[in-house]
Amino acid sequence: MRRRLFKNLFNSPVTEPLTPAGPEPLEAAGEALRGAIARRLGRSLAIRAVDAGSCNGCELEIHALNNAYYDIERFGVRFVASPRHADLLLVTGPVTCNMREALERTYAATPAPKWVVAVGDCGAGCGVFAGGYACVGAVSKVVPVDLVIRGCPPAPADLLRGLTWLLTRA
Repeated sequence: MRRRLFKNLFNSPVTEPLTPAGPEPLEAAGEALRGAIARRLGRSLAIRAVDAGSCNGCELEIHALNNAYYDIERFGVRFVASPRHADLLLVTGPVTCNMREALERTYAATPAPKWVVAVGDCGAGCGVFAGGYACVGAVSKVVPVDLVIRGCPPAPADLLRGLTWLLTRA
């Protein structure tokens, strides 16, 4: 026990070094998103995340948007529990047979005008789940999709840039 204590006290932690770019690109992307939200909505953007059958890789990156490093709420974005309060649906994963009706009901419960964003390669075209017996298909086969953010999983910064693009397009 004593040996372990001294080993932990005198050895440095093993972590990845901080990227040399630092948080400046993140701040710029966040400020662009804040401006787009203010111009388009005049209030904060409410997002309802829907897992339509994914492996949870994309959900981990979406949850990272709320951690202390990204802190997306400072840019005027908040996640809501009900689709009735949402402006945007963030759908992850291929749509499974069991989640098809739930996704359709969530889309119907979201007030107009609304946006749908398919997140990840699975949401775009089923990814590794393509051809599976339990998959209906990509998100666009079930509900109309306004934006696809590719990646397996996409980085939180890519999610910020995608939301900014969606809100700034004409």
